[in-house]
Amino acid sequence: MLNRTRRLCMTALSSLLLCAPLAQAQNWPSRTIEIIVPYAPGGIGDIVARIIQPILQDAVKANVIVVNKSGASGSLGTEYVARAAPDGYTLLLGLAAPQTLNQFLSNVKYDGVKDFAPITLINTNPMMLMVHPSLPVKTVPELIALAKAQPGKLNFSGAGGLTQYSGEIFKQMAGIDMMHIQYKGGAPAVAATVAGEVQLTFANYSDALQWVGSGRLRPIALTSGKRYAQTPDVPTIAESGLPGFNVEGWSGLFAPAGTSPAIVNRIAAALREGFKNPAVMKKFETIGAVPGGNPPAEFRSFVEGELKKWGDFVKRTGIKPE
Repeated sequence: MLNRTRRLCMTALSSLLLCAPLAQAQNWPSRTIEIIVPYAPGGIGDIVARIIQPILQDAVKANVIVVNKSGASGSLGTEYVARAAPDGYTLLLGLAAPQTLNQFLSNVKYDGVKDFAPITLINTNPMMLMVHPSLPVKTVPELIALAKAQPGKLNFSGAGGLTQYSGEIFKQMAGIDMMHIQYKGGAPAVAATVAGEVQLTFANYSDALQWVGSGRLRPIALTSGKRYAQTPDVPTIAESGLPGFNVEGWSGLFAPAGTSPAIVNRIAAALREGFKNPAVMKKFETIGAVPGGNPPAEFRSFVEGELKKWGDFVKRTGIKPE
């Protein structure tokens, strides 16, 4: 009799556990949704989060806010979401480095794939290598030659993530020594270069665009594998003397692992539809970003591929943050 009672209790408990995610999804959303950006306001992550915020808000008929939690090269805010309740109310605007590269270079307390439910790719974008006009270089070979003539004397700004590691990879491939100077966000890092605090920067394309043609910063090259239509005269680093150089940033939306697939799919579908809006496409275009919108399973495969790519790169080169 006791065993039969136990079996019935266990069956009832299992049914409750199975039904809980379904009930959660049916009642979602019933309160404010937060999109956590792991960098300071003004950078590419913050910009794209504020592009998708009204799309999601209109689609789910609930308040959606953007919250910046910067620190540890993006890892602080990323870990915060990894540890959040998987209820669909805390989402992450994840970026390439804190989601994949950082765990091979520092002691982060999360797994960029296992601790998250990938929702959809938001955008891809390159970085732009720019120098202060006082630096007597106009091309990648000239910059490399100057750095070799003055080892350790040049410095570049970044906000961690790929704005730093574009420079670290550049150093490794070019065989030069430069120092990285850390800032709290992409926009402050570029502003420091404009002010002459540092000689050069690897800036997110959105942060760099406003300075192209200004005379206050000189564009040298893009980190991506191809040129961009907004700046057709700016070559890539690969075609400028470092074949194979290809570093492209991306951002995507994530929920904590264990979030109901129904919620994940609903958010992904809402954004995918929103990205078809010409006004939204124009917003991405103006910051040099290509919108995404792939399904969750496809996005998970993309992130897993990025994780393997960076893991192999770090193992092969032995590159370390400086």
